[in-house]
Amino acid sequence: MWSPNPFLQKLYEDTVQTHVVDTRRNREHIKDFLIEALGDFTSLEGELQPQIIERVEYDTYERIRLEMQTCQSLKMPVYVLIPKMRSASPLPAVLAIHGHGYGSKEVVGLYPGGLPNLGVPGIHKNFAIELVQRGVIVVAPELLGFGDRKLAATDSTTDNSCFELASQLLLHGKTLAGLRVYECTRVLDYLNGLPDIDNDKIGCMGFSGGGLIAAFTSAIDERIKATVISGYANTFKDSIMARRHCLDNYLPGILQNAELPDLIGLIAPRSLCIESGINDHLFPFHGVQEAVHKLKKIYKSQNAKDAFTYDVFEGGHEVSGSKSFNWLVSALIQNED
Repeated sequence: MWSPNPFLQKLYEDTVQTHVVDTRRNREHIKDFLIEALGDFTSLEGELQPQIIERVEYDTYERIRLEMQTCQSLKMPVYVLIPKMRSASPLPAVLAIHGHGYGSKEVVGLYPGGLPNLGVPGIHKNFAIELVQRGVIVVAPELLGFGDRKLAATDSTTDNSCFELASQLLLHGKTLAGLRVYECTRVLDYLNGLPDIDNDKIGCMGFSGGGLIAAFTSAIDERIKATVISGYANTFKDSIMARRHCLDNYLPGILQNAELPDLIGLIAPRSLCIESGINDHLFPFHGVQEAVHKLKKIYKSQNAKDAFTYDVFEGGHEVSGSKSFNWLVSALIQNED
């Protein structure tokens, strides 16, 4: 009787009705609003100063771990996977962005303590290894709040520091998503300085919360030519607003100008692949269907319908890769922009 559900439903309907038709002018407005909602971190920029801290040789690739300074007083560890068999140089590169869990180790085949995971991989499916074995350089940053980048006061049994970081950043008029996106653009700055990387063939793949970062980084930074969003594409209404999610998902006022498919659609006309499990409980299938429907319309409006594809697989909240791994590598190799 006194539930706020009807109020929130009416508020949502009234808000999205104000969204304008998808035109070039409106796309530019949405992009500007996304950048504003994420928060500005450029004033805190520092010199990257990358330093290698570890090298490990495998049969088919070399794994390097380095650290770089993304902002003043803020350093990020990054794994770089380099294939040993090279058909060409410079090579395409992929930014591999992990989701919630224990950080970048989860995508490069390691346990939290750093020992090799020789058993069944988790929901990330070691996707950085899958990609490097297809002949591209893979760069896997550690997102702030996970793994080795949790707050010092965080309980060792706690998976992440997302709530503490996100809530404090909101007090500064910034967002945790924005800081993570900004740090990924700094990783792109690092990649642009490497002679072994073809700067016209840089891709991105992110899973779950990493899908958010992959989507928004790709939306605002056109250095990324092809993107895979795994286990994230949906509508705000059917996913983020339908259950309790991590605070790092929320951007102040974003619904005033765009639903989630509109934001992802900013990637157009560059290549995009959506991957989602039919039984994903966090990002439900009906929301995926609505997002795909909207993205098809956006790509058609940009005369780029062949640049968009999707893969709905039998599974839950997890990476599949059955289509996306080969698609991403092919999209980069074929890119001549």
